[in-house]
Amino acid sequence: MELYINSYGGYLKKKDNCFQIKTDDAVQEIAVKKVNNITITTGATISTDAIKFALENNVDIVFLERSGRPFGRIWHCKFGSTSKIRRRQLELAEHKKGARLACGWVAEKLARQESLLKKWMNTRRRIKDFLEETRSCLSESREKILSLNGTVEDIRNSVMGIEGSAGRLYFETLSAILPERYQFDGRSRNPARDEFNCLLNYGYGILYSMVEKACIIAGLDPHIGFIHTDGYNKKSLVFDLIEQYRPWVDEVVVGFIANRKVKSHYFDRIEGGFELNKEGKQPFISALGDFLDKKIRYKGRNIQRRNIIQMDFHRIANTMIGDLD
Repeated sequence: MELYINSYGGYLKKKDNCFQIKTDDAVQEIAVKKVNNITITTGATISTDAIKFALENNVDIVFLERSGRPFGRIWHCKFGSTSKIRRRQLELAEHKKGARLACGWVAEKLARQESLLKKWMNTRRRIKDFLEETRSCLSESREKILSLNGTVEDIRNSVMGIEGSAGRLYFETLSAILPERYQFDGRSRNPARDEFNCLLNYGYGILYSMVEKACIIAGLDPHIGFIHTDGYNKKSLVFDLIEQYRPWVDEVVVGFIANRKVKSHYFDRIEGGFELNKEGKQPFISALGDFLDKKIRYKGRNIQRRNIIQMDFHRIANTMIGDLD
């Protein structure tokens, strides 16, 4: 389970073989074997004993800004696998095979976006033609991405241009799907200009921490990217790999709004936009957690969505040190 501490003034400590969480409202104890990850989203206190206990049991600790974006993480100091993977990662970043690998990640994102739009055609019949038109454009973009040839340096601008154009059309279509009250004008980040983007940013923040953790466990170096360029302390590979899973968060946010689970008091107005508050975080985190915990058929297995990420990254690592063809 994912253990979230989102109460201001909350306190997490170790007690026997459990984590104990104290808030103004209650005291709760959770056995360490049930916890995969600890996420602290607001001003809270954690004891050094709890940190040590978490690391000894391979439970990493993630700290999120109020917007939901991770700003820090504590995990054990060992990489998840051999350094051979990271050496190969550096080689592939300048090789045509690395470019093909990266194009596959972007293509998977577009394929998942297509699947979402196809699914919504059955329930949004008044805009069915618009959804089909967008889905067809995404399909064309995916084929263009997969047809690119060259090294990462050769194709980077083309990939980002095609993906950017497809993304603008995709989010324009998502806006049309939503009730009029929550329709929006394009993507906005820090801060979000509207409630939809506020939920989306928070969900992407949670997803980012999951992707970064999966990279470490698989032995991949989060800082060595392909499409996203390197920069000081920039986790370029995380930005590359997260793209294919963003449609999961999109689906949760659209469902959260369309099923009338969102309330106006879930958001606080801040300078320039909106922020998800404590009342809004808990139901949204729960909805996203339920979605990620659900098992789906994937590559011949019934597997929880959250575990698909780790399975994919182990496959990527194995591919890097094996035969990319």
